[in-house]
Amino acid sequence: MNRKNILITGNRKGIGLHLTKYYLDKGHNVFGCSRSETDFEHSNYAHKVCDVGDEKMVKSTVLEMKKKFGTIDVLLNNAGIASLNHSLLTPGSTVEKVFKTNFYGSFYFSRECAKKMMLNKKGRIINFSTVAVPLDLEGEMIYASSKAAVEKMTRILAKELAEYNITVNAIGPTPVYTDLTKVVPKIKMEELIEKQPIKRFGEFNDIENVTDFFINDNSNFITGQIIYLGGL
Repeated sequence: MNRKNILITGNRKGIGLHLTKYYLDKGHNVFGCSRSETDFEHSNYAHKVCDVGDEKMVKSTVLEMKKKFGTIDVLLNNAGIASLNHSLLTPGSTVEKVFKTNFYGSFYFSRECAKKMMLNKKGRIINFSTVAVPLDLEGEMIYASSKAAVEKMTRILAKELAEYNITVNAIGPTPVYTDLTKVVPKIKMEELIEKQPIKRFGEFNDIENVTDFFINDNSNFITGQIIYLGGL
C-alpha cells in the first residue's frame, strides 16, 4: 500500500489509538484529533484538540491537516460515545450529546474531508457503526439510532461522491475491550456475545482487516457497504 495521509478522529485511546499506531507502523502519515491533548508522539504524526460535534473546530482541524500533509487520502470516523439506558429514562440532553458526537461529528468530517479529496479525484471515507444496529439491543436505543443514521449517511454519501472516485463505507465492530465497553455490565456483554454467530469479543486486528480492505487501492469499486464483524 502506497503511503497515505490518514485522518483518525477520537484517537487518544481505544480503537482510534490502536489504528493510529498501526498505520504509522505501516509507514503512513496520521493526523489525529480528540477532545483532549495526547502525549503520543511520532515523527509522522500530528494531533489537534477537537470536539467533533463542533462544526467550526472540525473545519479548522481539516484545514490544519491539509496544511500539514498536503492531501487527505483517508478519513477514519472513529470518534463515538455510547448511552446505555432504557428509553423512558433517557433525558433529551443525552440524546443530543450522543447524536452530536456520533452522527454530526461523522457528517462534519465526511463533508469537509470530501471537499479536499475532490481536488485529487480520490479518497476513502470509513465510518464506524456497531452491531447494536442489526441486533436492536434493548437499552441502546439512542446509541444504535445514532449509528443507524451513520449507516444511512454512508450509503447516500457513497452515491453522491462516487463521481469523484471517493468511496464511503462503514464497519460495525462487535464489542472490543475498550473504555467504551468497560461501563457495560458483564452479564449484558455475555448476552450480546451469545447473539453473535461467532461468539467472542472482537479484537483490534479484526478491525484492521476491514479498514485495510476499504483503504486498499484495489477496493476502488467497493462503496456504500456496511461490514459487521462477528457473522451478523
